[in-house]
Amino acid sequence: MMPINLAREPFRRDRPILVASVSVGLLLVFSLAFLIWIAVSERLAAAQTQAQLTTTRAQLAKIETEQTKLDSQTRRPEYAIVFDRNTFINELIQRKAISWTRIFSDLGTVLPENVRITSIRPQVNALDQLSLDMTVEADAAPQVLGFVAKLESSTVFGSTEVSNFTPSNQNDPYVHYRISVNYAQKL
Repeated sequence: MMPINLAREPFRRDRPILVASVSVGLLLVFSLAFLIWIAVSERLAAAQTQAQLTTTRAQLAKIETEQTKLDSQTRRPEYAIVFDRNTFINELIQRKAISWTRIFSDLGTVLPENVRITSIRPQVNALDQLSLDMTVEADAAPQVLGFVAKLESSTVFGSTEVSNFTPSNQNDPYVHYRISVNYAQKL
């Protein structure tokens, strides 16, 4: 049997398509509203950041102006003499702060009997850390390398660098090494 349709136009199933279209349209409207909200909040945040940046730049300009004034005052010849004298006194105080007794005592705990120190020069860097520049001599290279190993394993001495080596010859039976080591003496 054949279905009979008495309507002028044949029946179509448009309802699912309309419901899906409305759902997608609503989803797009909500997405647009969310994106607009994000754009507005980002614009407000950017405006606040720009205001803070402007304030910080103004403060920096003020500080730089004050620094320029202070620099111009301190460059006067009468102040240069005072700065030179203060620098000299500070260097003297820093040199006096190095305890030679403590240096020799600490080296005595790691120095093997067959290695001799021929010179020591303490040096202080800009961070007030002390390092020792030493020249050592021994009968053979393994003895000095053992000394370097003891320095590096010590809690008082830090990283060690061997910068120069002079082998023994007919006039001098000893091998010579130049060693730089960080030293943990408080100044």
